[in-house]
Amino acid sequence: MARAIWSGAISFGLVNIPVKLFSAVQKKTVRFHQLDAKTGSRIQQKRVNPQTGEEVPYEQLVKGFELSPDTYVVIDPDELAAIEPKKTHTIDIEDFVEIDEIDPIYYDHPYYLAPGPGAGKAYALLLAALKDTERVGIARVVIRSKEQLVAIRPRDDVLTMETLLFGDEVVPPSDLGDLPDPDDVKASKKEVDMARQLIESLSTEFDPSKYHDEYREAVLEMIERKAQGEEISVQAPEEAPAEVPDLMAALEASIASAKRQGGAKKASSPKSGSKSGSKSGSKSGSKSGSKTAKTASGNGSKSGSNSTGKRSSAKK
Repeated sequence: MARAIWSGAISFGLVNIPVKLFSAVQKKTVRFHQLDAKTGSRIQQKRVNPQTGEEVPYEQLVKGFELSPDTYVVIDPDELAAIEPKKTHTIDIEDFVEIDEIDPIYYDHPYYLAPGPGAGKAYALLLAALKDTERVGIARVVIRSKEQLVAIRPRDDVLTMETLLFGDEVVPPSDLGDLPDPDDVKASKKEVDMARQLIESLSTEFDPSKYHDEYREAVLEMIERKAQGEEISVQAPEEAPAEVPDLMAALEASIASAKRQGGAKKASSPKSGSKSGSKSGSKSGSKSGSKTAKTASGNGSKSGSNSTGKRSSAKK
């Protein structure tokens, strides 16, 4: 059972809707500890003064902002506390915008908002209104002493709250410096048409369950094998020299490969009209019977067989 990490209320106009906040993701990664190779003991991290070589006790640590190398401004915790944003326990919606106006680069971390006690009807009303108007609420909220800019939007039958990056936190493309001039690398109409054809042949509906962190699964599988006493053979991957591709030849080969895979998948699967096939059509309207659907259906079935549930118990 998920635990609420914050509770408060959504506020806009004179409306106040009590809600509880839950994280909408559980990021999974494989973590390792540092051990002594000779004894197998876990290594401890210590705070050591590089000038004296002595360990510094926690109560003697202070915060410092570096102005220049080895020059710091020391900030007292009370000074920071005095300017912290006021904890109001409200999500104050300032604007409603169309979701297409928010570039995905601004999204940071997703949360679920569940109704608080007695707020079911008001919660459902806001959910329905956002769906009907196709709008997203832009709000501010203080979580763990930090003010966050957030977007509140409907997802199925629940409200989600996604923290947003502030405008000055996103690096503008102009800072990259080495982007090519569009006029110097302009593609021909034939190249664009072939690229579009390749994209359409690989188009499908997004199904997040078909994608897996294959590296994490391989690491966990290797850990279980080593835990059972198996010796792991190490073979360094061969690095092929990077070559500048012939763009047209690459496009033609990719399209031909997509067509072959689509035909092979249809011939080997009697369920071409099944759920996976009907779900994989592109937005161009060729959802069934077309080469687009054949390719997407084939790719979906291949990915689906690599399910986490069939992996070893080490991942649980």
